[in-house]
Amino acid sequence: MSKPPNLRSHFGLTHVPFTREIATKDRWTHPQYDEAFDAIKNAVERRQSASLIAAAGLGKTMVLRTLKDRLPEARFRTHYIKVTDLSKRDFCRELCQACGAQTAATYGSLVRRLQERMESLVAQDSLRPVLIVDEAHDMRPDVLAILRVLTNFEMDSRLVVSIILCGQPPLRGLLKRADMEAVSRRIVYFASLRTLTRQEVCDYVAHRLYVGGCDRKVFVDDAFDAVFEATQGNLRAIDRLCLRAMEVACNKQAAHVSCDHVIEARQTVWP
Repeated sequence: MSKPPNLRSHFGLTHVPFTREIATKDRWTHPQYDEAFDAIKNAVERRQSASLIAAAGLGKTMVLRTLKDRLPEARFRTHYIKVTDLSKRDFCRELCQACGAQTAATYGSLVRRLQERMESLVAQDSLRPVLIVDEAHDMRPDVLAILRVLTNFEMDSRLVVSIILCGQPPLRGLLKRADMEAVSRRIVYFASLRTLTRQEVCDYVAHRLYVGGCDRKVFVDDAFDAVFEATQGNLRAIDRLCLRAMEVACNKQAAHVSCDHVIEARQTVWP
């Protein structure tokens, strides 16, 4: 029995494209991502807080990864936490673990330990602490309110820690609640991301192939139409569909990915 064709050798790739394993230096540059990154980075450099709100699969994580990689380690200490439906105490415990703060039994003690840890980073290590809170749309309102307490130093007269809230659109509604005003007022920039146009889909796919070591045209024009129609410009969906379509074309020994290959691929990657 013959071995199935190898995707990399078939298309002349150095590595498989459209996976999550892509370095931030190889990311696809586009004005909307650059604008979000620049604004959030500027907020952090001023010791202020920001948010990044977009639907799932639109590239939020890459913006956060780029931010973490681009903040000089000699000046900033970045901590990342992915939120689930946690209580106030459990959320503070997660933050303590992420920040290297000593844990405690009670909520009040946990908050004090976190603030002490943030102050020590500034005073002893000359580092600016940055907290990236991902999946923030899953936060309970009372837990989200903790962020106001965590950023309050010396009767709210010092800017010590920057908090980046990242989440899906429900986060926007949560921050607009009247009881969240004290939190939302501390956010100086609200970044958002949109889906890609058909031309942007073409540009994105070409870039991912180029980074993968292939600089020739792999997807024919009608294949792009099919990819755009199926994914509606969602980055994560584009990655999944394009990789599967290339596998289909490879198995059929086709030199290019056609509309038919995309349609066949869609049957296996869509629920």
